Amino acid sequence: MRDQQTTSSPTAGGCSLDRLAATLALDEPVGKVKGVSPARARVLEGKDISTVRDLLTHYPHRYIDMSQLEKVAGAPIGAMCTIAGEIHEIKLKKPKPRLSLVEIALTDDTGLLMVTCFRQPWLKDSLSKGMRVAVSGKVEFNYGFKRMTNPFIEVLEDDAAQDCGLIVPVHPATEKISTAWMRRFIANALDQCRGMLDPVPLALRARYRLFSRGAALSAIHFPKAMADAEEARRRLAYEEVLLLELHLMTEAAKRSEGRPATAHAIDGKRVQALQAGLPFTLTDEQKAAREEVLAVMAKCTVASHLILGDVGTGKTIVAGFALAACADTGTQALMMAPTEVLARQYGENLGPLLDEAGVFWEVLTGSTPAAERAAILERAKAGTIDVLFGTHALIEDDVSMRHCSLVVIDEQHRFGVDQRARLLAKGEAPDALYLTATPIPRSLALAVYGDLTLSYIRQRPTNTAGNETRVLTKGERGHAYDAALAALRQGRQVYVVCPLVGDSASQDEGEGKAAFEQEGESYEYASIRIEDEGDIAEGNLKAAKQEAAFLQAKTFFDYKVDLLYGGMSGVEKHEAMQRFRSGATQVLVATTVIEVGVDVPNASVMIVEDADRFGLAQLHQLRGRVGRGDTPGEVFLISASKAPPALERLAAMERTQDGFELASYDLSLRREGDILGNRQHGASILKLVNVVRDGKVIEAAHSDALEILGSDPHMEAPEHEALGREMRLAFKGPKTADGG
Repeated sequence: MRDQQTTSSPTAGGCSLDRLAATLALDEPVGKVKGVSPARARVLEGKDISTVRDLLTHYPHRYIDMSQLEKVAGAPIGAMCTIAGEIHEIKLKKPKPRLSLVEIALTDDTGLLMVTCFRQPWLKDSLSKGMRVAVSGKVEFNYGFKRMTNPFIEVLEDDAAQDCGLIVPVHPATEKISTAWMRRFIANALDQCRGMLDPVPLALRARYRLFSRGAALSAIHFPKAMADAEEARRRLAYEEVLLLELHLMTEAAKRSEGRPATAHAIDGKRVQALQAGLPFTLTDEQKAAREEVLAVMAKCTVASHLILGDVGTGKTIVAGFALAACADTGTQALMMAPTEVLARQYGENLGPLLDEAGVFWEVLTGSTPAAERAAILERAKAGTIDVLFGTHALIEDDVSMRHCSLVVIDEQHRFGVDQRARLLAKGEAPDALYLTATPIPRSLALAVYGDLTLSYIRQRPTNTAGNETRVLTKGERGHAYDAALAALRQGRQVYVVCPLVGDSASQDEGEGKAAFEQEGESYEYASIRIEDEGDIAEGNLKAAKQEAAFLQAKTFFDYKVDLLYGGMSGVEKHEAMQRFRSGATQVLVATTVIEVGVDVPNASVMIVEDADRFGLAQLHQLRGRVGRGDTPGEVFLISASKAPPALERLAAMERTQDGFELASYDLSLRREGDILGNRQHGASILKLVNVVRDGKVIEAAHSDALEILGSDPHMEAPEHEALGREMRLAFKGPKTADGG
């Protein structure tokens, strides 16, 4: 498949004037397209289609393959089929006061198909006797006729099979612009841009046997065969990812351009002392991650590295070696946590190892007393503190380091873009090390974090007992509380996790949630949190305060029950965790504030109420809080729903302890548009990419972007000029990398 070639004389740039005009036409207002009146242009703009380019990237969401049509007589019962025919009769019925249905008698030359559409009364006005339509759905047989219920219906009013060939594209439409009109507009736009320049270099197109851009756009909108549509999608998906990867990498280079990086000492006495003082042996993956982190820190360029580690795989100790390398270099490090509980835990768990290695550290949070805070800030500015752990308090204007060469951000997706930037601004050109316990498949990580180098830690240390998960319905929850009481009698401790606090569904979940929402970001895959507590109806979920009082009085009356939730002050949270950690409290009723990093080895049972309200990765994070000692953990997920899809989704938690396997399963349940958040790193341009299916495409685009920028950092070579222009256009204005 080839674009039509123009015959005009070439310009000085080596391309014809017609080809240049066709390319520039992509950025004309959509009102310039033949047939798009000012009124229609306003409707399209309401759907974010304001330019010709936007119109051409308004891709079909499905196709009706007229070459695979079934006749009514031959359509197999129980099969999904597409049948085209003429409407013989259409009726609107109301069998109940609140129930409406439209019944359509559809005929072809072999028989009659009855189509029933529930709660779609408008079909009676939009369809009429004599219209030709195609219906796609499951064929059933009852009351003497073959039937379809709520099928997809496409009106073939423009003789689409003749206009489009045997495959009819179905574009997302609007109330005022039908799919037929959308097809006409797109066909006219393709005519206006015929012969457009291709931004993807010829060498890459040849390497992967890709359609040209013009041919791909024609084939995805009006394919001659379904194989053409898939090849077009592959080509355009590759272009989408390539532009995103180039953007991420060039933006990362700009952040450190002209600024002196620190080449860290990675085999100094403190790094060696930390290794010698470890009371356990690092796993092979921890060792590999440590070497990868230290290797990028040793370079004379600014490092940006992400450690993706499953729950309990020991990411923090790997970060400890990076902190020790800073101390050996004579510089300082900042390490920021999303919650005060986790920040203080750094000092309690990692602190003693750093002490032994001769690394001086402090903890700074929002609840640090004023006098202590002033003393810490003075020591940080003087350079006598090697490592400063903390929460958002670290990004305050009065926090100043003598020479910060490393910033570590734990659970980095919980912080806004501006917050991360403000922490990085504490140094001249610090290396950045990000940690996340949200398991992300490599293809997704490359698409979202293409500007970072990556390390994976999947394997848990063998010094923990692990846990077993069971899914229970409300009626079976007694089994969970029996197990909790049995564990308490053995001297163990118990978590009970409730989604909300008090009577309001919109209560704040504390520092971590506040940080997550402050910048207005949406990281869809990691949502994994309770979607948005403000959207959940009040009274539907358990209130942790009421639950704690009930459990103390009725279930755990022989034991001490305490409460921990995000709305508590930092001091209150710290005191509650200290009581639980010391054993003064045996049962901790908590919200999801405990999901990140909380480490109490004696806790062996977790009960999660209304577990079906949580994402799988959040549940995986939560269950990582038990089984961290020498006793296996027991996790009980209580589902408020008995619906098979809800129970089947939770059953994945029973089948595997592998967070990355759960992540892939979770991704497989999502619509393509949900996989990458529209606001995360400019991923709104990824209209065709599916990270489950397109792993090889993403890997190839990432590798190619590295190769291009390695030889031509500013994309100034003739073969890269068009690609650079496309990248800048894709991420200008409201479609920036930060999704602003």
